[in-house]
Amino acid sequence: MADANGNSWEEKDRANVLHGFTDFPSLKENGPVILTHGEGIHVFDVHGKRYLDANSGLWNNVAGFNHKGIIEALTAQAERFPGYHSFFGRIADVTVALSERLIALSPFDSGKVYYTNSGSEANDTMVKMLWMINRRKGQPERRKIITRVNAYHGVTIATSSMTAKPYNGEFGLPLPGFLHADCPHYWRFGLEGETEEAFTERMARNLKDLIEREGPETIAGMFAEPVQGAGGVIPPSKGYFAAIRPVLREYDIPLIADEVICGFGRLGEMWGSDYYDMQPDAIITSKCITAGYYPMGAVILGERLAAEMQAASEAAEEFPHGFTAAGSPLGSAVALKALDVIENDGLIDNVRALTPYFLKRLSRFGDHPHAGEVRGVGFMGAIEIVADKKRKTPFDGKLRISERIANKALEKGLICRPLGASVVLAPPFIITRDELDTMFDLLEETFAAVFAEIG
Repeated sequence: MADANGNSWEEKDRANVLHGFTDFPSLKENGPVILTHGEGIHVFDVHGKRYLDANSGLWNNVAGFNHKGIIEALTAQAERFPGYHSFFGRIADVTVALSERLIALSPFDSGKVYYTNSGSEANDTMVKMLWMINRRKGQPERRKIITRVNAYHGVTIATSSMTAKPYNGEFGLPLPGFLHADCPHYWRFGLEGETEEAFTERMARNLKDLIEREGPETIAGMFAEPVQGAGGVIPPSKGYFAAIRPVLREYDIPLIADEVICGFGRLGEMWGSDYYDMQPDAIITSKCITAGYYPMGAVILGERLAAEMQAASEAAEEFPHGFTAAGSPLGSAVALKALDVIENDGLIDNVRALTPYFLKRLSRFGDHPHAGEVRGVGFMGAIEIVADKKRKTPFDGKLRISERIANKALEKGLICRPLGASVVLAPPFIITRDELDTMFDLLEETFAAVFAEIG
């Protein structure tokens, strides 16, 4: 397929585009997929091929790719007041309305909202807020940030340091002062003979040891995803947040819930924090806030941190931080409509209703000889691929097994995501039971084809 001038879209991509988070051997072998439009849960490429997107774009297109109401909200706002900043005490009315809505939807009785353009920027902003608060409180040494192994919090310099994934070694990260606690993945990291409850106790004990070793007076906060999404859909071990919460409170360390993936319905609750009773001090959100129709992120501060940030800003006479397009009127109007669609037009209800069936179909992969663990919660699922099920050993990395599965699925018209040794599914909230069957049927066909090739 070529453009109006007869040039191949794939060749134009190769000549002009640098792809991020892309397996370059696969890109070289198969070429890029150039998309033109979407309908419902499907997207279409320049050749007219249709794909069922089982990952909601990048976790975020939960209302599908052509939701009429959200598009109308964007268009109406563009005609009324398309763009402005939120600096110097000026802000769009629709952004104030969104702020009120976010506080009402949050677990907090009151608080404040600060806007960014992405989850990465929101997490980065929260780090700066913690540093500023502590400096103004006379505790400038409180700068260290705790996250967890296999965490994903973004791609800025600070958030890459928070993201405890090996690829950040390519950038010489993490920076000093970013600490990585244990990953609460019982299947992978539980000791032989250790119960899940005992594993959780060990996680809390190890966190306490880390804090005491580093010095609690040097730690500014801990960031945690309710479910570790880009780590491979890793739900916490049983009782994990109830176990670590007293440790953090003992040392007056705020808990920041990174809800970029889980927030606004992915687990069947408005927040992953609610699902796991995290009781955070602040929430980071992005992705589903606009259902993927506009770039937006936000920091939602609970009562205590909101008051402390207000006091710090007043003492400094400003909060010297911001992004030109953050709090955009367009994004705010889209977000208000997207949240209304999720909450009141049946999307979150559909997640709740179909989660049992989603997890039932997912669990069928547990019988596969190379499915080491099948895990899921809400509309998030992962199949961890192993060479030896009993020993939990992965395939040789040269086989690129999860990439093989994703590429074969693509041939069959299914978009799923390879994450490490896992294959991840996170369907749009509008998916039907029949579409779930199609999704899982295609994935089962894919597994059969790939493992027949490997032998």
